[in-house]
Amino acid sequence: MSMDQPEPIDAPLPDTRQPLAGGSRAPVVLQVLPALVTGGVERGTIDMAAALAEAGWTPIVASEGGPMARELARIGAEHITLPLASKNPLVIRKNADRLAEIIAAKGVDIIHARSRAPAWSAWMAAQRTGCHFVTTFHGTYNTAGWFGLKNRYNAIMTRGERVIAISEFIAEHIRRVYGLDPDRIRVVHRGIDLSRFDPNRVSPERIIQLAQKWRLPDGYRVIMLPGRLTRWKGQAVLIEALALLGRHDVRCLLVGSDQGRTGYREELEELVRQRDLVDVVHLTDECNDMPAAYMLTDAVVSASTDPEAFGRVAVEAQAMGRPVIVTAHGATGETVQPGRTGWLTAPGDAMALAQALDRFLALSAEERGGMAQVAIEHVRANFSKETMCARTMAVYAEVLGAEVPGHPLPEQG
Repeated sequence: MSMDQPEPIDAPLPDTRQPLAGGSRAPVVLQVLPALVTGGVERGTIDMAAALAEAGWTPIVASEGGPMARELARIGAEHITLPLASKNPLVIRKNADRLAEIIAAKGVDIIHARSRAPAWSAWMAAQRTGCHFVTTFHGTYNTAGWFGLKNRYNAIMTRGERVIAISEFIAEHIRRVYGLDPDRIRVVHRGIDLSRFDPNRVSPERIIQLAQKWRLPDGYRVIMLPGRLTRWKGQAVLIEALALLGRHDVRCLLVGSDQGRTGYREELEELVRQRDLVDVVHLTDECNDMPAAYMLTDAVVSASTDPEAFGRVAVEAQAMGRPVIVTAHGATGETVQPGRTGWLTAPGDAMALAQALDRFLALSAEERGGMAQVAIEHVRANFSKETMCARTMAVYAEVLGAEVPGHPLPEQG
């Protein structure tokens, strides 16, 4: 399989779909992704399937499966199991054959690819069946590789009739790296579930239970950095910043699994000891109740040294009324209002992060309350899952044309 122009797969299948004109039938949307285990891509897929079902459209999802597939069953969306995580060219080709059969049998109008390997199969199936092809660009992707092969592999994500970017930062990346016509790009920010991330829905019992689990003493300001333990998430930068801050009347929680990176965890633990912060910094592993974790926290830090394509943590924290301190690159300028909902610091700059922490600790209770209210309103106005789904539906309607009334075209700019 060439990464430039795959050969056509067999003969075109007959188009069995009935016309959409006049609303004679509900549009059918097939989303494809590697698996349904955990993560922002997976959550967005589930949310979109629920929105399609609620709107009377027919949602189908194809993946290798996983625990989140149960959520599709609950909302009445069909899941089809295929080895879509595989990058083997032969498997990709077989997946394309199977997807083409599914498109023909189920009358799929749009196939929406959310990851690269599934996108190759989806694109070939769309070419064969005449189905509309849409993609979502969720990250910058690694472009290093021999003779530009990696870039050509990544470029499948730019072949959608419309290419959805999860932030303006990603949209600019697509234009700059792949030279994609801006007229084909639609920015749809990720959205979070505001019924879950709502400070009024977290009971005191949940907060107390988590505080006891983490053995947090009363009377200390709590700073949290959520994120898996991987070097680019910047846990070491925060530890250095706390050492520069020189205060032992705070507690810092590094919340996230090492996912087998035990060497990095040991590095962090040693750094904590070297900086005399054993009483301040605690590594807590994963947390299954992040809304309660945010409520237990006074400020949330995202110290990523690489740009975040969106930055879900910062949005969740603001939704819970918590000020955020984030690095000033990637999409943070789109999700955080400097001085109003949080602060931006230079990537990898422990001194700048220490100064931002100092500014936060100097806030009065009244100032913190005002910042919390602005943050909550900011997220509710811009980053709900309902907004994300509505804007994605508008992209679908745009691709299908005027045949699908009731879904305005997305505004850009």
